[in-house]
This record gives sequence, structure tokens and C-alpha cells, in this order.
Amino acid sequence: MAASVTSATPRTAVFFHAHPDDEALLTAGTMAMLAAEGHRVVLVVATSGERGQADLAPGEALGEARIAELYKSAAALGCTRVVNLGYGDSGLAPGGGIAEDRPANAFIDADTEEAARRLAGILSEEGADLLTIYDPAGGYGHPDHVQVNRVGGRAAEIAGTPVVLEATVNRDPLLKGLRLLRRFYPQLDVRAFERAYSPGEEITHRVNVRRFARQKRASMAAHATQATGADTRTLGVMLKVPHLLYRLVFGTEWYVRRGLPPGTRLRHPFEVPPKG
Repeated sequence: MAASVTSATPRTAVFFHAHPDDEALLTAGTMAMLAAEGHRVVLVVATSGERGQADLAPGEALGEARIAELYKSAAALGCTRVVNLGYGDSGLAPGGGIAEDRPANAFIDADTEEAARRLAGILSEEGADLLTIYDPAGGYGHPDHVQVNRVGGRAAEIAGTPVVLEATVNRDPLLKGLRLLRRFYPQLDVRAFERAYSPGEEITHRVNVRRFARQKRASMAAHATQATGADTRTLGVMLKVPHLLYRLVFGTEWYVRRGLPPGTRLRHPFEVPPKG
């Protein structure tokens, strides 16, 4: 059995994401929980997500709109600081992979060491006890998510951040849920997720965030540009789920901490793993 969190002393957790709205999908409940417990929660994004899909008013810039949504989301979750590293959104090629028409400052093309030192500066300034990144595959494989893993892992080494958690999704129930949803949304491509995220056997942290479902849903709703414009937009589909079912389906967030013994089962980001 895992040991309990050993101290009620406020700590600092930095959540590193590729684009605005990624925090809502993967870590919003954990962020709200830590903020409610009195910890300092810092949200860092690599890009403004300016290459995402959205229906905008004439003259409206998507990157600016998404950063405004990010701040709204952060407020709903109790974040104390938001930082945009300012790299270009690398986009996604049709069918997946790296887009050929990406901007000159695309995050995927950034020098890993230089970007890591920028993030490490924030970690050191904050005295971060915890950093979240993504798994090596970048979840569903977006190039910017893969880069978050590389840059974040190196930044933690530079800054000496003691705990690094890879935000992910338990692939096993995800596939079951998507196959069920496909009955109502036949256009969903379940095959794209068969190698995405992490299998249950690799998960080290299962964080119950059901008590923070309202904040998590508010975080999702804040990203209005990413919830409209198509019937299959991920956020749009999630926001249509009734509240009680929402708490059940989205009430757990998953993380992998590398180097822990197989079968480790922790319930809180700051929980101390058992010795031996």
C-alpha cells in the first residue's frame, strides 16, 4: 500500500501543456484539487494554439482568443500564474504527423535545450515541487505534445524538480468508452486511439477528481473556440455529457511517474511512494 502525503505544507505544481485547452482535457481536476488544498498551481503553455480549428468573427485572431480562454480556464481552476512560452503552434498534418506548412518558430522545431532552459527558469523561480508533462508518445501523437515531453523532462533535470508526472489517459477504459460513443457518433475513428496514451499497467497515479467536476467542466467550457464548429469536436462532445455521468466518466485523471516499481498505485500527485 502506498504511503500517504507526508506534509500539509503548501507546495508548487507547474502544469506544462502544449496548447490552450490541453489543461482542461488532461489535468483540470488535479489542478483544481491542488489549488483547493492550498498549493500554488502554475499553468505554462508552449504555444497559443493559433493553428487550431475554430469559427471566428471577421478580424478575430485565434491565438489571442485562445489565450483569453486560457486565462478564463485558469481562473476557474484556481491557478495563481499563467505563462505562455510564445512558440508557434506546429499544427498537425492531415492524417497526423508534422505539418509541412508550420511557422518558422514552431515549437516542434525549437532547440530542446534552449526551450528546456526557458522552462527551467520558471521552475527554479517558482521553486517547483512537481512538473507535469505528457508521455513520450505525446498522448495521441501531436508533435507539440511529443515536444512537451522532451522539453519538460530536460527542464526538470536542469531545475532539479523532484517529481515529474506524465499526464495521460488510461487507454483501456478510453477504448471501451469510445466504442460505446461510436454507436451515437459513427464518424469517430476509434482506431486512432488504439496506440494512444498509456495502458493501465503503466499508470502510477489515479487521481479521483470527482469533487472538482464543476471546475473541470468550467475549464472545458472556457475554451469556446474549441467546442464549436463540428459535431465531433472533443470538447463539444464532452460538454454535452449530463453532469452525473460527467462526474463518473471524467472523474479520474491519470499520470505516469517513471522509475517507480511495477504495480505502484498512488492517489495524489504529492503522495510518497512506498520504499522498497
